[in-house]
Amino acid sequence: MELEVRHLRVLCAIADTGSLHKAARQLGMSQPSLTTQLRRIEHALGGQLFTRERTGCRPTPLGRVVLSRARPLVTEMRALVSETKAAAARAVEGPQLRIGSTASRAIPGWLRKLRGRLPGTEISLQMDVSANALLRMVAAGQLDVAFVHEVEGCPLRLPETLRRRVLLDREPQFISLAADHPAADRPVVRLSELADDRWMVDPTVDGEWDGLRRVLTAAGLNPPVLHGDYHTAASLVATGEVVALCQPTSRARPDMSVRPLHGDPLGVRLLVAARTEDELNAVYGELDAAYWEAAGQSPAYTEWLLQAGETRGTPGGTLVPVSR
Repeated sequence: MELEVRHLRVLCAIADTGSLHKAARQLGMSQPSLTTQLRRIEHALGGQLFTRERTGCRPTPLGRVVLSRARPLVTEMRALVSETKAAAARAVEGPQLRIGSTASRAIPGWLRKLRGRLPGTEISLQMDVSANALLRMVAAGQLDVAFVHEVEGCPLRLPETLRRRVLLDREPQFISLAADHPAADRPVVRLSELADDRWMVDPTVDGEWDGLRRVLTAAGLNPPVLHGDYHTAASLVATGEVVALCQPTSRARPDMSVRPLHGDPLGVRLLVAARTEDELNAVYGELDAAYWEAAGQSPAYTEWLLQAGETRGTPGGTLVPVSR
C-alpha cells in the first residue's frame, strides 16, 4: 500500500482524540473501517504506531516519530487546499480578507477602518472564544489573520508557521459589578471587597478560568464560581448575582459599573497573527488605531491609562500610546 495524505490524517485524528471511536466519528467513518485502515498503515510502515489501552490509544515511540513528520504535512496540505480555494474565489469574486477574533471592543472600529482603506475587499469576521482555535485556522489557511488575547500565565499554542505582532504586552483586566454594589463607589476595587460575592467565568475561553483561579487563590479567596458565557454574565452582574472579570474597554451601564482591580492582579497580552509579515502589515495599523479609540471611550480605562502614564491626550480627545 502506498501511503497517502488521507492516511496521515487518520493517524493525526487518532492521536488528537486518543480514541479509535472518537477518531472514526471525526473522520466520518465506522470504527471497524478505521481499525482496518490503521492495520494497513502500520503494515505499510513496518511497525505498531499506537498501543490500544483500556483508556484509549497512545502513540508508540515509532508512532510519535511518524506523527512528528505527519502533522506538518497534513497542515500544509490543508493550507494548500484552503489557499487555492481562496485564490479561486478571489479570481471570481475579488479580493477577500478573512479575520478571526476573540471578543474585543476594538472590532467594530477595526472593520470600519479596514473597509474604508480597502473598499473593494470582501471582509469577513469569525468570532470564537478560543484563541488557540483561531490560530489553528490561520495556520490551516482558513483565516488570513487573527486578533487574540493570551491570559497571563497561560501561553497560547502558536503554530510555528505563523508570524505574530504584539498590540499590547499587558492589558489589565477590570471587574464588572452591579452599580449598587458597595465597592462600585470606589475608583479602584480590592479583591478583599469581593470576598462575599459569587464570581462568573467562561471556562471555554482559553486560560480564563486558570487565570482567575490563580488570582483568587493568591488573594486567599475561595468564592463560589458560576460557569457560563459572558453575555449571560452581564445580565447577572447587573442584578447583583455575580461579579466578573471584564476587559478594560468595557463600558459601564446605568445598572453596571466597571472598575480596575487594586494592583492589577491579572493581565492579558493582545496579539495579532498571520502567515506572513505582509498580511500583518495590511491590518495592524487599523487595529492599533481602533483599539486606542475604544480605550478612549471607556472612562475607567482612560483614567487608568493616564495614571499609568501610558497615553497622552490629543485635542480631539483621542488616546495616543506613549510607551507599550
